[in-house]
Amino acid sequence: MSYVEVPGAQVPIRMWTDPAAVEDVAMQQLRNVATLPWIKGLAVMPDVHYGKGATVGSVIAMRGAVCPAAVGVDIGCGMSAVKTSLTANDLPGDLSRLRSKIEQAIPVGRGMHEAPVDPGRLHGYPTAGWGDFWSRFDGVAEAVKFRQERATKQMGSLGSGNHFIEFCLDDTGAVWLMLHSGSRNIGKELAEFHMGQAQKLPHNQGLVDRDLAVFLADTPQMAAYRNDLFWAQEYAKHNRSVMMALFQDVVRKEFKKAKPTFEPVISCQQEDAEGQMRTVEYRPGVISCHHNYVSEERYEGMDLLVTRKGAISAGSGEWGIIPGSMGTESYIVRGLGNPKSFNSASHGAGRKMSRNAAKKRFSTRDLEDQTRGVECRKDSGVVDEIPGAYKPIEKVIDQQRDLVEVVAKLKQVVCVKG
Repeated sequence: MSYVEVPGAQVPIRMWTDPAAVEDVAMQQLRNVATLPWIKGLAVMPDVHYGKGATVGSVIAMRGAVCPAAVGVDIGCGMSAVKTSLTANDLPGDLSRLRSKIEQAIPVGRGMHEAPVDPGRLHGYPTAGWGDFWSRFDGVAEAVKFRQERATKQMGSLGSGNHFIEFCLDDTGAVWLMLHSGSRNIGKELAEFHMGQAQKLPHNQGLVDRDLAVFLADTPQMAAYRNDLFWAQEYAKHNRSVMMALFQDVVRKEFKKAKPTFEPVISCQQEDAEGQMRTVEYRPGVISCHHNYVSEERYEGMDLLVTRKGAISAGSGEWGIIPGSMGTESYIVRGLGNPKSFNSASHGAGRKMSRNAAKKRFSTRDLEDQTRGVECRKDSGVVDEIPGAYKPIEKVIDQQRDLVEVVAKLKQVVCVKG
């Protein structure tokens, strides 16, 4: 589908979904965002749903302002994936050992490594800039500096909630490694500190929602937030990279006979200029994308700060990952560069019910049924992540055919949850 425009106070709201299907509280959030005097555009992805601070699945383009609560507390949260040379035929019948080995190598939940991970000991990990990255921690908000030890030990850890690590198969039987995580506790600490600072500023006192408090360009508060925001986004990217290296090490050890390699060629069918389908081959390496972050971009001659809250960048030819849930498919995509969405696409399936509602609606028996064939947790601690709590991923993908093209469809056989 193409987008539908809904009137907003300052800008129209472009929606890649049926407005009638959007929950009332989420629609009100969107209308509130559209009242901000600095806003220049608002795009809504098909996985849209209510969120803390701002609507999940929204792309907020502002000039000279940024809203820290719209970015959220998991700064830089995103996805990474890589194709291996392994195939379904290389897998053992019992995958429980593989899940156990992944959980031993990568701390989950609130866990952390006993000592900081040394990237120099990770196979093929690029260590350039590592020291500079950590030295810049001295420049972040004074209020969170006491968290440095925890931040170093949580680097390369998963977290909880909807974060996951998966061992997947595509339609050809090829094995993929995929994971989802962000900036861990340090990102949360920085986000909450700056949200509190923004809400105290005089220009934010008359807003319809105090969560929409912004920092303005050319102010000390904006400079401080941008510094911490971009550092946390870099932390999140490093965190996924370290986890992926640890994940790959597990696979190398568990599949010695298969001699797994990573980053092989990805083939897909594309339509050429004459309308004929042809096979195109790519070698993208490890695919990585943020979906809770801010980017400096230019549209219609304006320099804008684009906040993607539960959305990925989908510029022309740009690789992206759109996951489903712990029992459904996920998609590797390439962006089509649609400026109407600010070159964006959805970040996943999107929840159709809250965590509390899912816990009331579903049981562990339901979880077992909906994750049949997947080696994963099936206890009450992850019932809120049951596939039935999410929108159908196939429909979400179909609603954004003008935003991305599908390159590969993945189905997990192992899923590690926090």
